[in-house]
Amino acid sequence: MMHKSLIILFTFLLLTIVPYISSGQEEGEKDAVIQELTATTSDSHVLLFGTLHNSFTEEMIEGLHSGIPIQFSFFVELHEQAGKNPNKLLTAMTFSHTLTYDTLKETYRVELEEEKRRKLYFTSLLEAQRALNELNGIQVVPLSQLTADAIYSIRIKAELFNKTLPLSLQHVVPFVSWWDVKTDWQTLKFKY
Repeated sequence: MMHKSLIILFTFLLLTIVPYISSGQEEGEKDAVIQELTATTSDSHVLLFGTLHNSFTEEMIEGLHSGIPIQFSFFVELHEQAGKNPNKLLTAMTFSHTLTYDTLKETYRVELEEEKRRKLYFTSLLEAQRALNELNGIQVVPLSQLTADAIYSIRIKAELFNKTLPLSLQHVVPFVSWWDVKTDWQTLKFKY
């Protein structure tokens, strides 16, 4: 009798826990990637545009609605490929986009670090996700640091910044440690 109870308990635990453990991506899902990468110039700077795609998982959205913020860190590098100093790193920058959910007001807040921590508010999760994923005119480098007719490359990647939860919450919200969203480096070459 005891043996049968243990088998039932073990089966129940497997059916309950395995869906969380078999993280990775479900069939049809794709890896996170930065697309529509474009560089242009303003009067004073090189500006970068792009969009992060496939960045959210169901577990992340559940965590967001439970009060866990989602923060993506973006890493940008500008290299001189040809000219006075081939393969020279001219600048490197890191900034983050953070999404939080206010359960009382039922609103989403997106904070954009590169825009002096500008805060945007949304009632729609889809609009908040779009704002979190967009790179809209990031000032990469002043034009005064570039050499005419030189070739440059901008590299960019994104990673989910996962703050460590207190030990007491790690058992309550175990799926947070399985959030694993990051992109490969994407490169855009241009001539100034």
